[in-house]
Amino acid sequence: MDRGPTMIDVAEAASVSLKTVSRYVNGATNINPELAERIREAVQTLGYRRNLAAASIRPGWTSRMLGLIIGDLGNPYYSTLARGVEREVHARGYILTTASSDEDATRNDELVDRMLEQRVDGLIIVPPYTGGRSWADLPPPLPPRVLVDRPAPEGGGYTVLADNAAGAARAVELLVQEGATRIAFVGDSELISTMAERRQGYESALQAAGIAADPALVDHGVHTDEQAEQAVERLLADQGADAVFAANNRASIGALRAFRARGERVPLIGFDDFESAELTSPATTVVSHDIARMGAIAAQTLLTLIDGDEPAALTTVLPVALRRRGSERAAR
Repeated sequence: MDRGPTMIDVAEAASVSLKTVSRYVNGATNINPELAERIREAVQTLGYRRNLAAASIRPGWTSRMLGLIIGDLGNPYYSTLARGVEREVHARGYILTTASSDEDATRNDELVDRMLEQRVDGLIIVPPYTGGRSWADLPPPLPPRVLVDRPAPEGGGYTVLADNAAGAARAVELLVQEGATRIAFVGDSELISTMAERRQGYESALQAAGIAADPALVDHGVHTDEQAEQAVERLLADQGADAVFAANNRASIGALRAFRARGERVPLIGFDDFESAELTSPATTVVSHDIARMGAIAAQTLLTLIDGDEPAALTTVLPVALRRRGSERAAR
């Protein structure tokens, strides 16, 4: 078996000392920029990857470690997803390393590199919406990987998703049935495929009801609770929204805060459940899917690949459920 490129190979290719290469791969910042660039090019050309577990590698050896890269560790959605993955892999004797890309492509690529250096046996990744490096740009061999919550920007690969468009359409249909005609859409960037799909479902339901979609009622620049609160306040005050479709859990919480600040509310349905949804008055109606199950299926798919078998499907789409709790109705 090919031993793979070493730091000695990198040093020879870059015409620098082994010590300089060692300092570079270990993060030293006071290296001559010209030398650093030569080393970077040699590393990329040779496909060198720092091996933190070299002493443990033997024929047939595996790390029994898996990597999970999610979008935001602070979002309960992703903590639930991670829990679903961890329970599944723990039962198979694996340790899960979890990290957050914060939706940053560069950070995501760095995390992938670090996990590959750790010789993880497989990866589960929520691709950042900002794109980033293609898997085709990485030197082989690469471990099996599964994408979860959203597909890769370049497409392809094993993926576990929710039926976002259908769920959003069902929410808007219900709001229309309750008498709403100016339904606001509040969500994150539509560069995120899930947001684009939910916007599509929102507009298709309006069209089916004979209601023209009004771009002025859409705010897709919401990433935090605070931004969502400001967006909902503006849509109610300036655009006369008579209902709100909150396209993720952050947007739902922001809408509830806006209602509290105004001292009045309009019908609300959110996408993705959240812990306090049943504690509001009225309780918050949501479109939801089993997030923990999504994580578990992603883990099962990855373990199947690691075992050398073929998963049942390239793409798994989980159904969604509309949980009616009262907030979809107008205040009485």
